[in-house]
Amino acid sequence: MFVDQIKVYARAGKGGDGSMHFHRGKFRPKGGPDGGDGGRGGDIVLLVDSSTNSLRQYFFNAKLVAKDGNKGSGNMCSGISADEVVYKVPSGTVVSRVIEEEDPETGEKTVRYEPVADLTEVGERFVLCKGGKGGKGNVHFKTSTHQAPREFTPGEDGEEGYFHFELRSIADAGFVGFPNAGKSTMLSKLSAARPKIANYPFTTLQPMVGVIHFGDHRRGTLADIPGLIEGAHQNVGLGHDFLRHIMRCRILLFVVDAAGTEGRDPVADLETVRKEVSLYSKELSKRPWHILANKIDVEGADANVERLKERFKRVKIFPVSAESGLGLDKLRDFLDKKIGQRFEVLK
Repeated sequence: MFVDQIKVYARAGKGGDGSMHFHRGKFRPKGGPDGGDGGRGGDIVLLVDSSTNSLRQYFFNAKLVAKDGNKGSGNMCSGISADEVVYKVPSGTVVSRVIEEEDPETGEKTVRYEPVADLTEVGERFVLCKGGKGGKGNVHFKTSTHQAPREFTPGEDGEEGYFHFELRSIADAGFVGFPNAGKSTMLSKLSAARPKIANYPFTTLQPMVGVIHFGDHRRGTLADIPGLIEGAHQNVGLGHDFLRHIMRCRILLFVVDAAGTEGRDPVADLETVRKEVSLYSKELSKRPWHILANKIDVEGADANVERLKERFKRVKIFPVSAESGLGLDKLRDFLDKKIGQRFEVLK
């Protein structure tokens, strides 16, 4: 089960109370105050980890809770502070605080999300909720004129609240298009990713990210975004569930069925998908984009490629066949220049 957004409740630990204690010992029946401080409550920490690519674990456990700090004790002994609790999240997780507001006139309640973190780097840590400070023991209230203080302070409450986790897949380039346009096959031929491939719509039900190697210690990442249809910006079909995942891509690769094997017009398909992306995000529509005219090895594709060139004169078009591999070498060279990055090989 793939989960890319979830609402969770998080509560950091409460600080331990300070101690009200007086020393009693041999030859010191009135030894004075010696109450220690309470321990600090545990923090809730999010850690970006490469071993996970989904928020599935929070579907089964949506409560993130840390332990409270221990109370202080006599002989000026501080209570033990609680350990932080670390929860792993995938790279690309956007964390927002869920804020409920009520209209004072109508009493209508609304919910809004306030972004607090965008976690993209593996190993990045973010303290979601801070644990409460421990209270002070009565030893802190002793003065020359107040030698037997009975005052102490309770531990502070830890931070808490409801949060919304949203995963936005990170990739250098993303394949976008109608269902059955050939995006999954394209990803499998260019990278080591093995998405599900079948001859029916909506085969891909979750974003797939693959690494494409260009040689000489260079590589990039490609994302196969599940098929979009008209009305996707209004959450029709898979809609918002997956449009969010192309927000991270540096360039967009619009894959069209140039042969029209599904009985659709490739030019109209591209216009529809471009419109949906634009309606979803004006910023996204301004990203660099190119056309992958797929299935050119099928009869009738050549004429549609010419129509695409005539309609989108300023856009670079790659006639390819993901199934046979035709044109993929030229596409790979182009992607190397656009998204290829050098990486070091660990010895």
